[in-house]
Amino acid sequence: MSDVMVIGIAGGTGSGKTTITRKLMKEFGADVWVIHHDNYYKAHHDMSYEERAKLNYDHPNAFETERLIRDLRRLKLGHPIECPVYDYSIHDRTEETVTVCPTRVIIVEGILIYENRELCREMDIKLYVDTDADVRILRRIVRDVRDRGRSLDSVIDQYLTTVKPMHEEFVEPSKRNADIIIPQGGHNQVAMQMVVERVRAHLSREDKE
Repeated sequence: MSDVMVIGIAGGTGSGKTTITRKLMKEFGADVWVIHHDNYYKAHHDMSYEERAKLNYDHPNAFETERLIRDLRRLKLGHPIECPVYDYSIHDRTEETVTVCPTRVIIVEGILIYENRELCREMDIKLYVDTDADVRILRRIVRDVRDRGRSLDSVIDQYLTTVKPMHEEFVEPSKRNADIIIPQGGHNQVAMQMVVERVRAHLSREDKE
């Protein structure tokens, strides 16, 4: 790959990162691939389910970010990677991997991707989705209860004990590393159009070379 554009999309839980990601995928189709930082949660096969459920998944140490950095560098060089797969229902990485081939645009999505300076250096555009805390917690409750089979009590307990304090300690301060802060997420049409035009210009330049 002569020129791979890497776009970071960060923000707190429930901020609207997925909305922006989907819009870019819809706009550019096969030219875009998304890598979720969540898939790089560390494996804990040696622990019981109850032990894994008590881990802090909102701390930078919960992730194997070094592997993500290595994988990004391989993709930039034109080599495929084997991306790990994380299963939220068991709080653990599975034995499966997904083969990811290089694309002209790679999106890296996650709450803590700007906390790691080395990972930041691999990105060409760093977006931070800034959304009010009350909106974010409501979205997280709906997602975790409806899509991940969690109980309401467990979601609220996790939010108060780890999600909120980790957001304040790591996620919120990391937005200073972003290039663009987007209020209202994917509903901010002006910001979305700017990002779309930047990606389109990159793809157009590649087509001419």
